[in-house]
Amino acid sequence: MKTSLMVVLALSLLFMNPAAAQEKQALNLSLEDCIAKALKNNLNVAIEQLNPELAGLSLSKAREMFTPRFEFSYANNRQETPSYWWIQGAGTSINKMFDYGVTIAETIPTGGNLSLSLQSYKSNTNQAFQLINPRYGSTLRFDFSQPLLKDFGPKVARRQVLLAETNLDISQLQLRNTLIDTIYLVQEAYWNYVFAIENYEVKKQSLQLGLDLLAKNKKEVEFGQLAPIEILNAESAVAQRDADLIQAEGLIGRSEEVLKSMINLAAEGDARLKKLVPVDKPEFKEMRIALDQALKEAMERRPDLKILQKSLESKELNLSVAKNQILPGLDLQLSYWSPGISGDRLIYPDGDFFSPPIGKQPGSPSDSLRDAFRLLYSNWNVGLTLSIPLSNFTTKADFAYAKMDLSQSLVKLKNLEQQVELEVSDAVRANETNAKKVEAYRVARDLAEKSLDAEEKKLKVGLSTNYFVLEFQEKLANARSMEVKAKIDYILSMGRLERAMGTSLEKRNIKVGG
Repeated sequence: MKTSLMVVLALSLLFMNPAAAQEKQALNLSLEDCIAKALKNNLNVAIEQLNPELAGLSLSKAREMFTPRFEFSYANNRQETPSYWWIQGAGTSINKMFDYGVTIAETIPTGGNLSLSLQSYKSNTNQAFQLINPRYGSTLRFDFSQPLLKDFGPKVARRQVLLAETNLDISQLQLRNTLIDTIYLVQEAYWNYVFAIENYEVKKQSLQLGLDLLAKNKKEVEFGQLAPIEILNAESAVAQRDADLIQAEGLIGRSEEVLKSMINLAAEGDARLKKLVPVDKPEFKEMRIALDQALKEAMERRPDLKILQKSLESKELNLSVAKNQILPGLDLQLSYWSPGISGDRLIYPDGDFFSPPIGKQPGSPSDSLRDAFRLLYSNWNVGLTLSIPLSNFTTKADFAYAKMDLSQSLVKLKNLEQQVELEVSDAVRANETNAKKVEAYRVARDLAEKSLDAEEKKLKVGLSTNYFVLEFQEKLANARSMEVKAKIDYILSMGRLERAMGTSLEKRNIKVGG
């Protein structure tokens, strides 16, 4: 009997001082400290933070289609062929052509294209009967094309840009949703860890009460005031409470590991060498939030609602584009160009082109450029092209699909709104219920303390037994644990209400996106 009692006492002392088993560096953390570390280190958050950056790059890529394009062309060509008729005037015909050009083109938001180009060339030949050789030419040209039915309009032309903008907004909302969920999960892990510690302290106090009663009984047995069999009740209770203490100790370790995982403490060093010590205590501060106000906040701030609303914008755009693609094609083309020609003008004797030239009047490339920019020669073209498909089965199917997809999303939005209303109302109701539970368990704990005190006084005067005292000790321990649990349940219900309303970030002045 004495040996088993010594083992129980040794184990009790060990669990009363867990640090004796393994020394660890204490790391004091408040709830807000843990939230800050989680938002900085949590891997889910780190993954989600990359999505807005990726969506921003996709948006930049989509916008590039509307940026002006600069094009430069260059070609140098030489053709040498044997002469095949007498008018070429040489045994071998040699033609040289050198040309270059610059173009500025742009796609405009209505779906059309604009371009302004300048093309220049220099040609030289050894063939006879040339008036100008070498010859310089330049052409200033303006072109405009615009779809008037199919593919017309900013929505159709800027579809990829609009979708990319919506995806960027959605990625920021998804990040916001992840942050809100992470904040609540940290709250849950933190307060569960606090409960594990508080529950351990309650179990330790209960064990100490049992040990005190056991020591008292031993003395009374030694003095003959109590039968030895009465010690069995106290020893049994001590053994059971010691087992409860071991279980409570295990719960502390498990809860600590969950919290460490949530805040990813390993990212800041060896987490195993750090003992987390929560500094916040479960204090009850009742806060009442009206259901109407909570529902209003949820409808305005819930990221999942906004995500679905944003996706509706994309589906409405897809429907507009699909409807446009059913139309026939009607394209307008406008062109205007101004040519300029210059070069060395050959002079023949008495206008005899069959005789070799006797001189030349020099020309230069700048003369052709000057004439092109002076718009000396006006040329223009206006055209319309009508394209009617013999079958538009595919485009009609796309339109029908886009219409049904939009209708389905509208139903999903209505369903989500109902779920949000239910979630918020449940959270408000749970918050009110948990507030009442805190008060009820406070009263229960107070009554349990008074009952135990009264039973101990009765035991001293012989009006009670060890069995009843041990029973009241157990009730007090349970009442204390339930009071702590009720306080933490209330705190977590407030956290769930914040998450349901979507206000967790605003409460902590955390901003996401622009």
